[in-house]
Amino acid sequence: MSVKASTHLRQLLKQDGLIVAPGVYDGISARLALEAGYEVLYMSGASTTASMLGQPDLAVATQTDFVQNASMIAGLSPATPLIADADTGFGGPFMCARTLTAYDRAGVAGLHIEDQVQTKRCGHLLGKQIAPLPEFISRIRASVAARTESGSDIVLIARTDAVQGFGMDEAISRLKAAIEAGADVAFLEGVKSKEDVERTVKELAPTPVMLNVVHGGSTPDFTVADAKNMGVRIAIFPLISSVAAMHAIRASLASLKETGSDVKTAQGMGPRGFFEVMGLEHAMKIDAAAGGAAYSSV
Repeated sequence: MSVKASTHLRQLLKQDGLIVAPGVYDGISARLALEAGYEVLYMSGASTTASMLGQPDLAVATQTDFVQNASMIAGLSPATPLIADADTGFGGPFMCARTLTAYDRAGVAGLHIEDQVQTKRCGHLLGKQIAPLPEFISRIRASVAARTESGSDIVLIARTDAVQGFGMDEAISRLKAAIEAGADVAFLEGVKSKEDVERTVKELAPTPVMLNVVHGGSTPDFTVADAKNMGVRIAIFPLISSVAAMHAIRASLASLKETGSDVKTAQGMGPRGFFEVMGLEHAMKIDAAAGGAAYSSV
C-alpha cells in the first residue's frame, strides 16, 4: 500500500535537499509534469483561474473551482504530492476549516492560506491589501483545528503578502505568528532579494520556507541552484506550464492562419500519441485485466 501523498510530502520535508514543484493547472500540464519525472506538483491558483474561467487572478475563482481542479490533478497520480493554492481560505475561520477538509478529501498533500483581504489578487500585482494579523491567524488556527479534528496530516503552509506594503519586519513577524499557531511551512510572497530570502530562512528556522519564482513578478529570477544555496526547502514555479502553453498555442494558431494546416505544429503527433501521454496504455491494461476487450484494438 502506497504512502498517503501528504505523508510523503512530510517525509520529503524532513530530508535534505530542495523540493522543486512545477506549476500545473489542468490534466495535460499535470500529465506532462509527471512524464518529466517531477516528484511534487503545484496547482497554481492563477493558472487554475485562467484555465477554468478565462479570467485574471482577482479572487474570481471559488473554493468549488479550486477543489474540483485539485481533485482531478491529484487523482492522476495519488501517490505524487500536490501542493495547492487555497487563496485566503475563501472566507472566515469556518470556511478556512471547510477548505482544508475539502482539499484533504480531494487528495491534496499541502495547501497555502494567505493574509490578503478576501478581494485578493495575484501576489505579484501591485495594490495588495492585507488583512489584520488577528484575522490571518484565525485562518491558520481554524485550518489547524480542522486538520486535528479529521486526523489528517495535510501540510499547512502560511503565506504572507505583507512585504509589499509593510516591509520585511512585519512579514516575518506574521509568519512567526502563523508558525506558532500551527503552520508547518512559511511562504513569504513577493520577496525582493537574495538577502531577504536568506534572512527569512534564518529567522524562521527550523520551519521550512517555500519560495515562489515567477518571471516578470516581484521576485528576482532565482534558479533552482539559487534556491538550494539560499536554504529554502520548496521552490514553486507556478506559471512554468501555463505561460509556455500560451506561447505555444499562440504560435500554433498563427501557423494555421499562415499555412492552412496543422502538420507543422503537430510535430508528428497524432491522436494515438496524444492519448498515450494522457494514460491510454494504463486504461487499456485495466480493461484487459478486468476481462474486457473494448480497447483490444485502438
